This record gives sequence, C-alpha cells and structure tokens, in this order.
Amino acid sequence: MDSGTLTTIIIVALLVIDFVLRIVAIIVIPRNRRPTSATAWLLAIYFIPYVGWLFFLLIGSFKLPKVRRERQQQINDFILESTDGIEQVRRDHPWPPWLESVVTLNRNLGAMPLVGGNSASLNGDYDGSLDAMTREIHSATRYVHVEFYILSWDKTTGPFFDALEAAVARGVKVHVLLDHIASLRTKNYKRTIKRLTTMGASWQLMLPVQPFKGKYQRPDLRNHRKLLVVDGDVGFMGSQNVIDRSYDKRSNLKRGLKWKELVTRLEGPIVQGLDAIFITDWYSETGELLARERESVDVVRSDDAIDCQLVPSGPGFIGQNNLKLFLALLYYATDRIIITSPYFVPDEAMLAALTTAVQRGVRVELFVSEIGDQGLVYHAQRSYYEQLLRAGIVIWMYKAPFILHAKHFTIDDEVAVIGSSNMDMRSFQLNAEISLMVRGTAFVSAMRDVEEGYRQASRQLTLDQWLKQGLWPTVLDNLARLTSALQ
Repeated sequence: MDSGTLTTIIIVALLVIDFVLRIVAIIVIPRNRRPTSATAWLLAIYFIPYVGWLFFLLIGSFKLPKVRRERQQQINDFILESTDGIEQVRRDHPWPPWLESVVTLNRNLGAMPLVGGNSASLNGDYDGSLDAMTREIHSATRYVHVEFYILSWDKTTGPFFDALEAAVARGVKVHVLLDHIASLRTKNYKRTIKRLTTMGASWQLMLPVQPFKGKYQRPDLRNHRKLLVVDGDVGFMGSQNVIDRSYDKRSNLKRGLKWKELVTRLEGPIVQGLDAIFITDWYSETGELLARERESVDVVRSDDAIDCQLVPSGPGFIGQNNLKLFLALLYYATDRIIITSPYFVPDEAMLAALTTAVQRGVRVELFVSEIGDQGLVYHAQRSYYEQLLRAGIVIWMYKAPFILHAKHFTIDDEVAVIGSSNMDMRSFQLNAEISLMVRGTAFVSAMRDVEEGYRQASRQLTLDQWLKQGLWPTVLDNLARLTSALQ
C-alpha cells in the first residue's frame, strides 16, 4: 500500500469518526439537559469535535457517583424520620398566605423542617466573624463540627486553629471537613493539613479528586458550604471561608482586593438542623454516621424569635433545591426584592422571574461588585446588565477594592434567605450549597440595615452609563455568557 492510499484511508476514517461523534452527540447530550446547556455543548463538539468530546467526558456529567447519591437518600430519609413533628413554629403573627407552600416545597426537596424558637444575629465584619467563631470554639465542652469550602491556616486564621487545638486538648471531639480542590488551590494547603493532623482533629476532604485512591467524580463538582456547629447550641453559616481576607493570592494582594462577607450566628432548634447537614456530609465522605450528641435544644422565647428552615442543595439531590426555593419566593414577592450575589449568572427561569416581578410592580434591586476576581464569571455576569436595566431592575455596584462576596436576599418585609449559594448556574447545579430561609420581621429589619450599608458603599449603574461600554468588553461578556452554559 503506497503512502497516498494510506493517507486517503486515514482521512476517510477520521471523517467517518467525526460524523459518528456528531450523531452520537445529538443523541446523548440533550438528554435531561437544559436546551441552552445542550446547545452550548453541541456547538463546542461541532467546532472542536475531539477536544469538545474530551471536555464533555471530563465535566459533562453533573451527577455524583452512585454510592454518594445513595448515601444522600439514606440521610434524607433519616432526617425526615428524626425531625417529624418538631416544627414548633409560632402562628400568633399572620403568615403570608404563600409561605405554607414554600415551607412544604423546601421540606420535600431537602427534608429539613421549618422550626421556630430561634435567634439569629448578622456579622458583616470579616475579622469580627472569625473572632466570634473562635470564641465559641474556646467555650466548647462536647464537640465542634467545622465545614468550609476553603479552610486555610494563615496569620489571620491562626487563632481559629489554635482554638481547635485547645478544644482537642480538652477532650472535645473536633471533626473537620474541607473541600479538596478549593483548599488545594490555596498556598497553605499542605501546612493546613499538617496542622489539623498534628492537633489530633478528625478531618476529611470533601469531594476529593484522587483517582488512584478510588475517589473520583466530575472534578469541578464542589462542596461550597460554610458552617460551624459548637455543642449543638450555637451555629454559624454564611458566605465566609476560613482564610485571610485577601485569600493570600499574589494577584489579589497586588490589586488590594478585600472580601466583604455576611455571616449569621444561630441559636435554637435550627442549630440541630445545621448539625444534620454536617452529619450528612461527613457520612457522604466516610460512610460513618456520627452520633447526635443531643436530641433537643432550648427554644428561644422572645418576641424576636424567628422561624428558620434550612435548604441543602447540590448534585446529591434530584432537583435544583436552591433554584426552586429562589424562584418560588421571587414569584410570591409583592413589594420588593433585594438581592446580593457576587456571581450573578441567572438561567432563563430566574431571569424571567426577576423581569416579571418588575412588570408586576415589585421593586427589584441587585447588589454586585464593581470589579471581579474571576474573569470568566465576571464577564458572564456583565452580559446580563443591559437586559436587567432595560427591565427596570436597579443595579448597585459595590465599590472597589472590595469584592462583595455576601450571598443573601430579602422578600418584602417577611422573609430573608442567607447562605453559601450564589445566583449562578454553578451554584444551582454543580455545587453543594446550604441556604437558610428566615421568617421574622426583626431579622429582615437587620438585613435591611445591611443592605443600606451596601447602598452607601455602592454606585448605581444606569442604562446610559452601560451603553457607553466599548466593543471589546462587550465581546468578552458575550463569549463568557456562552461558556456559562457548558454544564
């Protein structure tokens, strides 16, 4: 066989393979996938077939391995059985007529009940919230459960780790969960792991990508939750990781970036729910079901006591729990919606809910950062600004050098949601998140004060200003918007 014939055979074979891959893509990719996501993947495979397929095989499936999904279902059943009838909610103040259905939705999605008799306070001071968590760890007598997307030992977080070490020395059980890939990317990862091991804490990596150890799933599936539970009495959750405010990155330090967060401190029965989330994640990683250290918590008896419901979400659940909660609340709003999200990349359903809210006469405000720390997400977010502004949504740009990393929103004067979830496609489908829905005028009022603080530190973006954007930024925004659908 001469070289010309061989070349012809190779070319024909490659063309046949390319054709087969395109046909297979049409059959496989759209199945159980949003049309925008399926279209983006098909375009990638059609334009760069072999590379596109390689990336699809690596990150195309958002499902966790079967064993993890089965463990999630087991723990959901356990939570449903162990929390039946513990609601204890107060009805001396009228509920909004729609709230009952949202509570039922959340219960069916994430298995967690609405519980009354809780108290909560907000802390938007970065060092102050770390100090508050450290103080609670120092007071621990039975156990400490630590779970953070990023956990890093540095000068800022040193006292936090010292408190954990002191707790272990007192005989307190300390269990720690940290996300593998997110923490691995920090410069102090190895020192952090060594510190946890040396102090004697029980620790595990969340969603580890360690194929040689038999631990593997889609590598960009992450556990994005941030929570701390001390003795089952006090809990913390919100947007803040345990790391220096600059994230110890050279590029951040060069730009002078500082993260602005919001954390809530909880007391009351809801802390047991927060602990159940930790127990769920520990069980998912280890197969070990930690014993519940206490079966009940004192109910807060005060006129300012609040009703709370936790909503876990992520690839371990069948549906997009956080997105469904957010959409339900957006459609029920009658007066105003105020959203704070550092990474705002809405899907079609959320975009429709927000624009429809404005058309119903609801005032909608969105707080985002003036600058970004993640280029691709930052430009994808910007691609929605014109559409949002034309719809009548008020956009506030939190001024540099701060990255407004807090994640929360309020609906009318009735309900607030705070947690780890961004309003983007990654948080809706790829990340394990935790959200807290709160009913209570005192809490919503405190959130209003936080929002007013943001407003004073922000500038309002107008449509006229936005339309003056240059061609090149617009091109980057639109390209980034396309890639956001590759899920």
